[in-house]
Amino acid sequence: MSALEVVDLAKSFGGLHVIHGISFAVMPGERRLILGPNGAGKTTLFNLIAGDLNPSAGKIVLAGEDISSLPSHRRAACGIGRTFQILTLFANETLIRNVMLAALGRSPSRWRPYRSMEADGELRDFAMTILKKVHLDHISKRQVSETSYGERRRLEIAMALAQKPSLLLLDEPLAGLSREERKSVESLLNELPRELTILMIEHDMDVALAFAERIALLHNGKLLVDGTRDEVISDRRTREAYLAQ
Repeated sequence: MSALEVVDLAKSFGGLHVIHGISFAVMPGERRLILGPNGAGKTTLFNLIAGDLNPSAGKIVLAGEDISSLPSHRRAACGIGRTFQILTLFANETLIRNVMLAALGRSPSRWRPYRSMEADGELRDFAMTILKKVHLDHISKRQVSETSYGERRRLEIAMALAQKPSLLLLDEPLAGLSREERKSVESLLNELPRELTILMIEHDMDVALAFAERIALLHNGKLLVDGTRDEVISDRRTREAYLAQ
């Protein structure tokens, strides 16, 4: 069974067709790269999979279940986690509170609204475990506004992981990072458990190709090429649409 299957997916905004009948499947544990030039429809595709946009046509199947009509919070409960191009963090809260808030939606504590979140030792311990995975546990009590951009990128990944996803959507997780920060996030991505299925949008070809096992190349909202790294890179259409060779 596929971890994710996209079937004839389409999205239009009035007369503007952004996604045109895209179909592909992702196997459990796969590292899949979504590649394409600016305006290809990559983030729109992520928004459709995560439920931030409703498709105009087609369907999205997660682990055999059609989730096409579910809102984003229901899809998160089904196992979809994601990061965004633009960071979405609570800047005036500490790192650990950010992760605790992210974890709360999948925790039994959400049904105890009158209990202080800080009093939930189990939730706090879980958040610290997640922060340790992204190497931020040593600054858990620091406010987000006092951290570097690279630390915030790792925190956003931590918040996605705190929701215990089976499918993780990473929208340009290395964007805007310095060389050292990129190395740190690359190392983190390589440490993620293999049972976690990952789709990643990334423009840095060296990093992306080292990470991905299969690639889906989008161009003008259409799936142009889909296959292994070698198949996609050697395809003439890839060179014409993306590599400009």
